[in-house]
Amino acid sequence: PRHLIKRSFRLAGHATSVALEAEFWVELEALAQENGQSLAALVVSVDEARADQGLPLASALRLAALAHARAV
Repeated sequence: PRHLIKRSFRLAGHATSVALEAEFWVELEALAQENGQSLAALVVSVDEARADQGLPLASALRLAALAHARAV
């Protein structure tokens, strides 16, 4: 089974952690670098851009990573 990697961030002043597979973190780090931002800043932007606030942050991050992978 794949192991999840947990990372912690501050969103809207609150600490939160997100667990994703390593491959998703790799894509998100690449996306952040291309955007000239830190991984934390990317996570904040994905969080703020969620149209459906019922969508879990982990799911929104996976979708952002998938969109990046498809665009490359």
